Amino acid sequence: MNKKELLDELEKARVRTESLIVSLPEDKLEVPYHPGVNPPLWEMGHSAFFYEVFVFNLLDGTPSYDPSMDDLWDSFHVDHKDRWSRDLFPGREETLKYFNTIYDRVVERIKGGELSDQELYLYRYAIYHQNMHIESLIWCRQTVGYPAPLDYKGDRPAPGESISGDAQIPAGRWVIGMPGESEQYATEDFAFDAEKPRFAVELPAFAISRTLVSNREFQAFVDDDGYRRPELWSFGGRKWLETEQDVSLVHGVNEPMMRLPRHPLYWRWHDEQWQERVFDRWLPLQPDAPVNHVSYWEAEAFCTWAGRRLPTEYEWEVAALGNKPGEPFRRFPWGNESPDAVRADMNARTMARNPVSDYPAGDSPFGCRQMVGSVWEWTSNEFLPYDGFKVDMYPFMSTLQFATHKVTKGGSCATSSNLIRGTYRQAYLPFRSDVYTGFRTCAA
Repeated sequence: MNKKELLDELEKARVRTESLIVSLPEDKLEVPYHPGVNPPLWEMGHSAFFYEVFVFNLLDGTPSYDPSMDDLWDSFHVDHKDRWSRDLFPGREETLKYFNTIYDRVVERIKGGELSDQELYLYRYAIYHQNMHIESLIWCRQTVGYPAPLDYKGDRPAPGESISGDAQIPAGRWVIGMPGESEQYATEDFAFDAEKPRFAVELPAFAISRTLVSNREFQAFVDDDGYRRPELWSFGGRKWLETEQDVSLVHGVNEPMMRLPRHPLYWRWHDEQWQERVFDRWLPLQPDAPVNHVSYWEAEAFCTWAGRRLPTEYEWEVAALGNKPGEPFRRFPWGNESPDAVRADMNARTMARNPVSDYPAGDSPFGCRQMVGSVWEWTSNEFLPYDGFKVDMYPFMSTLQFATHKVTKGGSCATSSNLIRGTYRQAYLPFRSDVYTGFRTCAA
């Protein structure tokens, strides 16, 4: 990545973040408290603060713009609930001034001279971190029912073709992950610490669905009383059912009363049809679109009902990339060209409303579709470090999630396309359904 490309990525991140803030009226900046979101102004200030810490403080030793605010923008010094304390934080205009001042300084620093591999790596790290917060600003709007971001273009024309069935993946030795410590500041194969070091693994043959599970398929589970059948749910899944708030009370013979949700988080039965809330609008449920906003426990229960299983993260990555030792490395299902609107549903354009058979140009070597974009895909794995793991520059990017979160892969409709690659591992707690999560299945 050269200077121009770096500056372009920085400007895109600035414009998209600012757009997500200034497009909201003042009263909508005060979002209701929810454990899965942050106040929009805090997201903006935190993103700028990250550049201060890992560019100016780390590389130059220069003090922060306002040292008295550092602890407030630092996610490990301010409690999550305290981020809603408006008396602690500046308002929109002051936050925007801080945000743009830091960005102007970063631009000038990049333009100022030749960049070492370490500097380029740190810049990219900070830009990608900001793009993570762009996605969280988008799911915040979905969570609280705000209008769609300006990037959202609505549904695109659906293709006439459809695909189904499983891709058959042969037994073999496969490459997983990205470069290791010896290439810590690699400028082309950028990776976060949880993706490293690259290694080879032997896998037996397996069969994985060519498509994501669709709303139509998941509706069959709903219609078959899937949420009301405890035998389909694991212990963790039953605990999740008991704690959900959008629930109905049911009971059976010799069974304790259980509080069960009836359907995915943003579905409703209204006017004799299933509808799905997309930001602040209720739209007809698209039966052939991927099911979205489902927890790991819902995905697991569906698999039990269907006589299938979730893929492991290694199986998922092999089906998506097909990388083998000694062969050219593939970053994306289709090769090494960056994701675009033809290959993947990303950048908050269509919000996973198109059929699971769409985006054929993004097929993997085995014919699996939409393995990048649309929805983060649950895998059966706990989020754990690879053998040889070494903590990266930001020690909290991965380590706090180890052993408590599940691995999701592939990115979502709200993920920035410059952030994702087939090796990327996102960690979500298994009960999360407010984020853009779905799944595909394997033959049991």
